[in-house]
Amino acid sequence: MNSSDANAPVAYKQPTKLEKHGDIRIDNYFWMRLSDDQKLAPVKDEQTQRVIDYLESENSYYEKVTAYTKNFQEKLFEEMKGRIKEDDSSVPYKDNGYYYITRYETGKQYPIYSRKKESLDAKEEILFNVNEMAEGYEYYQLGGLSISEDNKYAIFATDNVGRRQYFLRIKNLETGEILKDIIDNTTGGAVWANDHKTIFYTKKNQTTLRSEKIYKHILGTSEKEDVEVFHEKDETFNTYVSKSKSSQFIIIGSYSTVSTESRFLDANTPSGKFQIIQPRERDLEYSVSHYKDHFYLLTNKDKALNFKLMKTPIKATRKENWVDVIPHRKETLLEDFSIFKDYLVLEERTNGLSKIRIKRWDNTKDYYLPFNEETYSVGVYDMPEFDTDIIRYSYNSFTTPSSVIDFNMNDQSKQIMKEQEVLGGKFKKENYISKRVWATARDGKKVPISLVYHKNTVLNENTPLLQYGYGSYGATIPDGFSTTRLSLLDRGFVFALAHIRGGEYLGREWYEDGKMLNKKNTFTDFIDCSKYLIENKYTSAKHLYAMGGSAGGLLMGAIVNMNPELYNGIIAAVPFVDVVSTMIDESIPLTTGEYDEWGNPNDKKYYEYIKSYSPYDQVSSKKYPNMLVTTGFQDSQVQYWEPAKWVAKLRELKTDSNLLFLHTNMDAGHGGASGRFEALKETAMEYTFLLALENKITHETIKP
Repeated sequence: MNSSDANAPVAYKQPTKLEKHGDIRIDNYFWMRLSDDQKLAPVKDEQTQRVIDYLESENSYYEKVTAYTKNFQEKLFEEMKGRIKEDDSSVPYKDNGYYYITRYETGKQYPIYSRKKESLDAKEEILFNVNEMAEGYEYYQLGGLSISEDNKYAIFATDNVGRRQYFLRIKNLETGEILKDIIDNTTGGAVWANDHKTIFYTKKNQTTLRSEKIYKHILGTSEKEDVEVFHEKDETFNTYVSKSKSSQFIIIGSYSTVSTESRFLDANTPSGKFQIIQPRERDLEYSVSHYKDHFYLLTNKDKALNFKLMKTPIKATRKENWVDVIPHRKETLLEDFSIFKDYLVLEERTNGLSKIRIKRWDNTKDYYLPFNEETYSVGVYDMPEFDTDIIRYSYNSFTTPSSVIDFNMNDQSKQIMKEQEVLGGKFKKENYISKRVWATARDGKKVPISLVYHKNTVLNENTPLLQYGYGSYGATIPDGFSTTRLSLLDRGFVFALAHIRGGEYLGREWYEDGKMLNKKNTFTDFIDCSKYLIENKYTSAKHLYAMGGSAGGLLMGAIVNMNPELYNGIIAAVPFVDVVSTMIDESIPLTTGEYDEWGNPNDKKYYEYIKSYSPYDQVSSKKYPNMLVTTGFQDSQVQYWEPAKWVAKLRELKTDSNLLFLHTNMDAGHGGASGRFEALKETAMEYTFLLALENKITHETIKP
């Protein structure tokens, strides 16, 4: 260890021998893994206390070394908070005779959910004031709101730990009474049958947290009397329950990375039997919506790599009865669709850019909404109204704050219902420049990079640049507006979003080419984007920073092992870095469902490939960039011990004197803090780390 790290925590080493396929790995920090029972136990055993002591020592080390930045962090927090309209509210939407509104009050962390009957001028009815519900909790999340068809009852879900294991409760909206019904360990999702008393909900496996069972609950009865209606026994699948927009059907869906299966039941006969639409087949995916006497299916049937829209009669749902509605197109990814009485609305992506297509069922109209910016983000709201000519969509870009727009599909007029207000008096859209450039990857593929910076920022080798990436699960990170990011842009930073393989920015093939045995394309794409930005004088290695979270944290771990010399600093949030050990252990939440994303290491071929890039396994004795690693003690998505072990091993082996911080939120899970302002404090911490490395806080350099 470098002498300048003398004050850094030194983790206890207890070698554990791990063997697979004849390959032996020695893990000195395997002991950091605790069970949920150990974490939640009121009295801590020796191992638990040792883990907590280590995490807290890392937190203390971070606090000590960065003490001189605390005033700046607070200033940054207040600056970002000052751009937010605190007394804000959503655009009301109408459902079953009521307008529903979510609003915030000045100084309050959590939302207030309310409704008004028939008219926006009617008296407000408070459904849930989450500020009152969250009192006394360090973490609190309300979700899963579902109103019965008679508008009398609301199902709601609460999580006060951060592990996404929700309690389901029921509230009588007429009396305000919380019923005695309580169901634990659910996904938070639940739907009502049309008899106003039957509820279908999803249970999780207590150990793996896999959503695996659907139950039926009758209002006013004990959870012990609930009936299991479906058990997803395949450990590579998860399950969920939903309701069709038409309110006619209850849908049970099962899904893995490459296969889906759905069942349906008439919502008017909740005691009936679910019928399978199409039995699961490997590499066949479909999602279901209902319209008149057909089911509509977004599917990759017939090798439709970018998906297409098909329909099938409700009375004949097997795939041989499916017919094309919107055929497959090689150049266009069909991402989603919405059904209205007279119109079909399609959400598409071509050459990375989102499009909204409007098509009348009688084929008299078929057109696209016009969007003019080079990079932007647009999405259609999932509105419950069916018999309407109005769709609601959101639009924003790197330089344009978010707007909520109601568009009349009939006369093509639009009304801006809400524009995001950026308070503080300093923001002007025309002060910022955004564009898209294309880097050439080592295999010749063109990788798009979306950029944004202040117009006064001079682009050269001295310009600080933050490059962000994710690149997994087919997720596309949108080119969206951020009020917090302004704090970097106004201080001379360029923000670059690399649309690397593993996402679906350039279609489904872009995803397929960045997973399983192609996973390394994700990492090399990001590195090649970095090299492009350096070679084209947007920045230099002395001023280039990279950031990613979760699977994007894996990306960060991989690039610093492969090309640490390219970056001055790295932020890895809740990083998935111990890939081999996690993917081997089927008891760890989410593992079995990930085999078709990363590969199953029980197969030697995948074991060797995963090990060849797994950040924890590939840490070696060399120089690493300055690094800030964050995690949550209650994280169920990426367990805290992955980043904790990674940092401990980095401390042991790295040969540089650069900063290495591990900060653990002892009260939060994968999503970080739950309050809207507490989350800003985490962003302020991350930005302070970057700005301090650029000496934009004081003239002194941070030193341990």
